[in-house]
Amino acid sequence: MSFTPDFEQQELIAESMRRSGSAMTSREKLAELIVGGMFVVAATALLVVAPPHQLSMVPALLCIALLAVAARVEFDTPFGFTVATQLAYVPLVFALPAALAPPAVALGFVLAGLPAVLRGSTRPARLVMCIGNAWFALGPAAVFAISHTAPRNAGPLLLIAALAAQFVVDLASAAARFWISHPASLRGLLRSNWVFLIDLSLSGVGLAVAEEVHGAAYAPLAVLPLLGLLAVFAREREARLGQLIELNDAYRGTALVLGDVVEADDGYTGEHSKGVVRLCLEVAELLNLDAEHRRNLEFGALLHDVGKIAIPKDIINKPGKLDEREWTIIKTHTLEGQKLLDTVGGFMREVGLIVRSHHERWDGGGYPDGLAGDQIPMESRIISCCDTWNAMRTDRSYRKRLAFEEAEAEMRSIAGGQLDPRVVTALLVVVESERGERPEPERLRPVAA
Repeated sequence: MSFTPDFEQQELIAESMRRSGSAMTSREKLAELIVGGMFVVAATALLVVAPPHQLSMVPALLCIALLAVAARVEFDTPFGFTVATQLAYVPLVFALPAALAPPAVALGFVLAGLPAVLRGSTRPARLVMCIGNAWFALGPAAVFAISHTAPRNAGPLLLIAALAAQFVVDLASAAARFWISHPASLRGLLRSNWVFLIDLSLSGVGLAVAEEVHGAAYAPLAVLPLLGLLAVFAREREARLGQLIELNDAYRGTALVLGDVVEADDGYTGEHSKGVVRLCLEVAELLNLDAEHRRNLEFGALLHDVGKIAIPKDIINKPGKLDEREWTIIKTHTLEGQKLLDTVGGFMREVGLIVRSHHERWDGGGYPDGLAGDQIPMESRIISCCDTWNAMRTDRSYRKRLAFEEAEAEMRSIAGGQLDPRVVTALLVVVESERGERPEPERLRPVAA
């Protein structure tokens, strides 16, 4: 559980923010058709099984209006947002017959979404998502309907069972929706389980208000000050997330600009770096690197030779072998690259460490620090391997490229010496599958980055 989003979660939040103002994709439409349609079927079945009898209009309408207000207090998450509706939902469950609570929640969400539609910040079609968003209300309603017990007459165990049913149904519907529309993994959803703590912490306050609903119809208004306070926190969190996403975009833009500088400074080096990037990302996928390490690997591969802009061109483009003095100079490009990326700051400092180490050797004979084995960052090991393969398979100023079979044999011969043997194995699977010599490769077991 984490209140501070990591890189993968930041990416999902950014995507969610962009998606909210855009047209629904075909996958999203399919998800809402299935999830929303199932909600309508389930809610209708509940009305048939437990038809409502008595209804107190004033507290019911007040709770629906309060729910619409609470639904505007949004906390962005990697899978959309969570809202402070528990403060209004619990009194709503007490104010209405159990079977009417789910459609009332859906109505409250529609009312909450109308202002954004009228402002033009949300597409009208996205209001259909309000139906699927109300799934959580079916859990408690079913518990009370099956037990033939009104919420105000329920004991502690039944109330706990209703709350548990709410969380289970909410998680299941969210998992189904995002599996269809994006997809998203259950693991990713569970990593955002802190949102349930918000509902859990607000349930006690909501219950205290709910107990007074039938005796004092305007009791739900007592939660408005708390909703106002939560709204302030929600806006501050949204602003911080926006700044964090903008900062990451700025770092990404800087990296891409530096990549263009490398290409403009030396066409071969730039094209070589792009080829290494493509290979690295395929190898990283095969090795199951997580999103943050894949990001660092991508920019490390793109900028692994950025330090060469500080090396004299007559050395970079020398057609023959380098002498000892020239070799000493060219080896400084790893340190120059790190120094340049350190000045950028942010996560580019991590990329700088990768760039520094991409000429280390598995056996400890590399430079600049003589690291060996797992001391070398995994991203650097992948870059070193892909860099070596790309160099073998492209024409250089001093030799022609090697044939595929020659390059493959050379890679196998230096595995365990110059290169991490596991990365070599993954690389050869990737390049051979691209040639159509083998079927689509299966994923290898995860490795520590």
